[in-house]
Amino acid sequence: MKKVFDRRTVLQGTSALGAAALASSPLDAFGMGHGKFPSKDINIMVGTREGGGADRNQRLVTTVWKKYLKVNFEASFYPGAAGRVGYQKFMGLAKDDGHTLLFGNMGPETLNWVVSPPKGFSFPGDYVYFNQVDLDPSVFFVHKKRTKFNTIEELLAEGKKRTLNVGVSRLAHPASLGALALAKHLGLDFNLIPLSGGKNTRKGVASGEMDFGALPSGGIARKYKSWKTLLTFDLNKPTGDYAKALYNAPMVNQKYGMHLPALASARAFAVKTSFTKKYPDRYAKLIATGKAVIEDPDFKKAVLKAKLPWNLIKYGTPEDCAAYAKDIMAVGRDFASLMSSKK
Repeated sequence: MKKVFDRRTVLQGTSALGAAALASSPLDAFGMGHGKFPSKDINIMVGTREGGGADRNQRLVTTVWKKYLKVNFEASFYPGAAGRVGYQKFMGLAKDDGHTLLFGNMGPETLNWVVSPPKGFSFPGDYVYFNQVDLDPSVFFVHKKRTKFNTIEELLAEGKKRTLNVGVSRLAHPASLGALALAKHLGLDFNLIPLSGGKNTRKGVASGEMDFGALPSGGIARKYKSWKTLLTFDLNKPTGDYAKALYNAPMVNQKYGMHLPALASARAFAVKTSFTKKYPDRYAKLIATGKAVIEDPDFKKAVLKAKLPWNLIKYGTPEDCAAYAKDIMAVGRDFASLMSSKK
């Protein structure tokens, strides 16, 4: 069962603790001896529309998670303002008892706070990410039948002659940030055009209106017969079938002598910081069981059935999530004005 709320409704309606608790014992980590938690179904609040990448990933996780927590999950969707609506709803109305979680894409949503700080709460501070599910590096890509660029060298050579139009899903996004950072590093001019989501971005590139696109790699690798990846913002060299699907594209840091952090989409769950202090045992249970999901063979089967590259699945602790957010926000501050629709 699902609920969908529009922006107007929402606006009107409105990890040291986990590690310490986990250190006691595996049984305690799963909630043994701490009373029954969860005591009812868990609501997952998603700050994007139903049917997107965040929805897909939370469904993959919660389908397996319910066998560990012994309850069902219900997703509610709050699209609008690049995820801002969902966060406002969560921070304003969700109880801090562990029965309501947020699921979001840390990269775009923390960059959103760089461009325009949230109202009514702060980050970091009032909420924490945990149980990162994936790490999907950004890539530059072209449509194989519509492009005249077969390599990143050919693309950037054209960029020395004129401004290149870049299709992106939204301005405050790791892929957009990667394009801005590379353009500055090489003295080029990229015109970023937000096309509202990955599907529309791919359509824009396929039509020939965009010189190239910048998106997370997952949707490009899955349709590698149509798309060719020219550059990846991964920190680790892709391997196996995933590398082949990306046409063994070079990595930006290695290719151009840059020192960027992982400019990738990284989806994770979040809770209010007050919850982690009020119920450290419950928080520990969510962390322990969430990690168990990622290691569960049933989860891997579900990911592969969905035709997602297993290489993109990467569990992250609360500390990993905090480090990711800190790094990407630090780079984002250098380009905040360029990631704003009000520039």
